[in-house]
Amino acid sequence: MDANQRIARIAAHLHPSNVQMEGGAILERGNCRAKGGAPGFKVAILGAAGGIGQPLAMLMKMNPLVSVLHLYDVVNAPGVTADISHMDTGAVVRGFLGQPQLDAALTGMDLVIIPAGVPRKPGMTRDDLFKINAGIVKTLCEGIARCCPNAIVNLISNPVNSTVPIAAEVFKKAGTYDPKRPLGVSKRST
Repeated sequence: MDANQRIARIAAHLHPSNVQMEGGAILERGNCRAKGGAPGFKVAILGAAGGIGQPLAMLMKMNPLVSVLHLYDVVNAPGVTADISHMDTGAVVRGFLGQPQLDAALTGMDLVIIPAGVPRKPGMTRDDLFKINAGIVKTLCEGIARCCPNAIVNLISNPVNSTVPIAAEVFKKAGTYDPKRPLGVSKRST
């Protein structure tokens, strides 16, 4: 399945009455794929222990289209994983902590959401924020290019108008770039 088909399936979930998949079937849980043949999408959240990552992990765990949820962060990932795993849904949750476990967190994912990075603090310029978050996004996208090159990538890390082009350049350098895969998510787009 290519990126266009995955985007169509996600769009069908968001607007089920208007968008249909190939063959005329509206997006259903059974039309998705996941580990072990179970229906659903495999989703990784990179930066799952942060202020955006934690509630996002909860929302993804509650989504019936998600069957596998990987939570990655450099701190506190085991605690967030334990909390989220207590929710009674069908999604299997696994936690990954630190750089050595990044590849394991990403292998085989359909969707990668990146809220990782530092928040803008008082007195911090956008350039200061960019210098820190650019390196984080670059490292994470290199892992995506290695482990799940066909995944759709949602970037929430600020400044979004600068981190999306960084992701695109990393994917181009790795030979995995598809202009329809990296998506920037900001306050204005929600």
